[in-house]
Amino acid sequence: MTDWWWIRHGPTNVKTMVGWTDIKADLSDMVTLQRLDEYLPKNAAIVSSDLTRTIETANAIQNNRNRMPHEFNLREFNFGDWDGKHWKEISKLNPKLSYDYWSKPGDVSPPNGESWNAAAKRINQCIDKINIKNKNSHIIAVAHFGVILTQVQRALNISPLKALSYKIDNFSVTRVQFKNNNWEAFEINKVL
Repeated sequence: MTDWWWIRHGPTNVKTMVGWTDIKADLSDMVTLQRLDEYLPKNAAIVSSDLTRTIETANAIQNNRNRMPHEFNLREFNFGDWDGKHWKEISKLNPKLSYDYWSKPGDVSPPNGESWNAAAKRINQCIDKINIKNKNSHIIAVAHFGVILTQVQRALNISPLKALSYKIDNFSVTRVQFKNNNWEAFEINKVL
């Protein structure tokens, strides 16, 4: 049994699509960071994507926990040409494509970006690799909105569209468990 404690990174205070753009997180909410540290298992190892906002958030809650190397494949979805653009601009540039991307997630991808299914495959392969190396342990994974939603989808065995209906707040905890080759969700978007 491997318990995954997914934490969404701290807020970026950016009002555009942010995928692979490397920006900092706002970690000024020390009370919430302290609550997270107290809530999470002390014997867990921590992993994050290789983007600054997750690395900084992981550093803020690491305490005496072991740290795994940063994982490129735990990055947020690659929004391609949409990265850094506001949703209104995207809907003007690509009205049908942007509508389809959000209303029919799966194989639809932004220009020069990746689809939900491509991102989920990349992320799941990374998680499976980590699971093999860390059987019967607790893993705290500091990641992104889309990454966490792919794991909600996996644990609940639901469609990408249904997974998108879940809210994942900054600093929230989403806990899933891998046991007997099955995934199960225990908490989704727990805000401390």
